Amino acid sequence: MFTHFVDRIDSLPAQRLASWKNDDPAEAAHCFSFSEIENATNNFEKNIGAGGFGVVYYGKLKDGKEIAVKVLTSNSYQGKREFSNESTILNKNGITEFWLMDWNKALLGYCRDEENSMLVYEFMHNGTLKENLYGPLANGRSINWIKRLEIAEDAAKGIEYLHTGCVPVVIHRDLKSSNILLDKHMRAKVSDFGLSKLAVDGVSHVSSIVRGTVGYLDPEYYISQQLTDKSDVYSFGVILLELMSGQEAISNESFGVNCRNIVQWAKLHIESGDIQGIIDPLLHNDYDLQSMWKIAEKALMCVQPHGHMRPSISEVLKEIQDAISIERQAEALREGNSDDMSKNSFHSSLNLGSMDLGGTESYLSIDESVAQPTAR
Repeated sequence: MFTHFVDRIDSLPAQRLASWKNDDPAEAAHCFSFSEIENATNNFEKNIGAGGFGVVYYGKLKDGKEIAVKVLTSNSYQGKREFSNESTILNKNGITEFWLMDWNKALLGYCRDEENSMLVYEFMHNGTLKENLYGPLANGRSINWIKRLEIAEDAAKGIEYLHTGCVPVVIHRDLKSSNILLDKHMRAKVSDFGLSKLAVDGVSHVSSIVRGTVGYLDPEYYISQQLTDKSDVYSFGVILLELMSGQEAISNESFGVNCRNIVQWAKLHIESGDIQGIIDPLLHNDYDLQSMWKIAEKALMCVQPHGHMRPSISEVLKEIQDAISIERQAEALREGNSDDMSKNSFHSSLNLGSMDLGGTESYLSIDESVAQPTAR
């Protein structure tokens, strides 16, 4: 069954609004004064990003907490609409902006007066997932596979909360690798709720305008204009393929003449059994093929053309957690083998010590051969 969506909080039934009233003021997002933001950003000195809403500035509060301040551009119609939607869904201003939970405490508060509208976020030191996979932050380095799985797990937990822990359900509607932020510990948080929708009462509704990002947009939603939680699942499947391959969702160069996007390209390889053809070479074979297949198969289920064929985000999360368990077991096994090899090397060197090896050069060559990792 499709869901009914509302663009404005004030169009919801009064009794539902009453159920959202925030009973605990301590839970409310903080309202910053303009002077606090001005001081924290050193008069908006450091621009760290921009979008349809306006500009993002770096700042530091008096207690030392680093922040990112999203400032609405006064002449941006898109920005005004998305700012209003995001602040409505995220901050607990009057009505319970109800789901600011431990998994995603990125929003610290807001600032709004007659001239200024701002959202204040925790500063995420490692930028976006997109930047780390194939953007400027990648810079020849790579996130290893188990860390990519942990990022996927964090993001999936956040989406699961939106879909199952919120009343009413929240549909993000613009999930993509650039909307997954990474903190200084490389923990992931879902961001940017400017296009999000509230799903109410299970009543079907045809949206007048399809919104989202090319490459991540659910084709069923695009055709039918029926938005459901499975639209988010499709977008998350694309993100899983990005994590596996290190490729962008849309590329004119990477996927060959017959494919325009990562879904078409990955599907050809995975369904033919050629999973190696899509695995990011920067992973350097440092992964267990079983966990890689598990994610590949679930990603393909996520990007099925029809929503009813796709898994729930909870099912996807379980597969990610199973893949992490496989990787941790494999890692422990590798470390155990490495310890055994070290012990064997030590005992061999003791035994060889009483023999004439013809100088130190022969001894070093034996030691180096033991230290070299074996191919997986």
